[in-house]
Amino acid sequence: MIGQWIRDRFQMKKEEDTVMYIIAGLGNPGRKYEHTRHNAGYEAIDRLAEKYGIRIETEKFRALTGTGYIEGQKVLLLKPLTFMNASGESIRAACDFYKIDPRESFLVLYDDISLPTGQLRVRGKGSAGGHNGIKNIIAQLGTQEFARVKIGVGEKPKEYDLVDYVLGHFSEEEWAAMTEAFSHAADAAAMLLTGDLQAVMNRYNAHVLQA
Repeated sequence: MIGQWIRDRFQMKKEEDTVMYIIAGLGNPGRKYEHTRHNAGYEAIDRLAEKYGIRIETEKFRALTGTGYIEGQKVLLLKPLTFMNASGESIRAACDFYKIDPRESFLVLYDDISLPTGQLRVRGKGSAGGHNGIKNIIAQLGTQEFARVKIGVGEKPKEYDLVDYVLGHFSEEEWAAMTEAFSHAADAAAMLLTGDLQAVMNRYNAHVLQA
């Protein structure tokens, strides 16, 4: 009887710990980088966590993490602390631990300088497109077939250095547009958990979001 009770409790604990989906938001840790263009992924995942009451405060997998439920699925929200160019190391550790197939159950939110400020683009797969964080994730996971929500931060002016631009802060006018974009990106991430990629793309890839 006692042995069966222990086995049942162990199985319940195991089921409680099972994560069905990993959602990562990319950025750089530290106050120096708060609210910069390169931290758009951090901002969006914070909005997602706030909406679903998930606390991202546990340090694990060289990341800040939090678990909870979104659209009926147990999720791990993850903000890598490895700095942008090594984002994949943290994400791979989490995928390996939970035995997650990134082609099925992984999603990443991040900044994109090829999109106008505040515009989103949802994709089911794709290349790094020059983004070093995504490049490292592809290298670590061994695949580029994972879902992503790109958050437009505006094209780099010709006279700007790329690093200075992505680590720079938004203007007051840009920030107003980005605040809305972060919320939309969070909504798109949640909607992707329903599995209807085309529906999410139809809604969020438009220049003007449908009501």
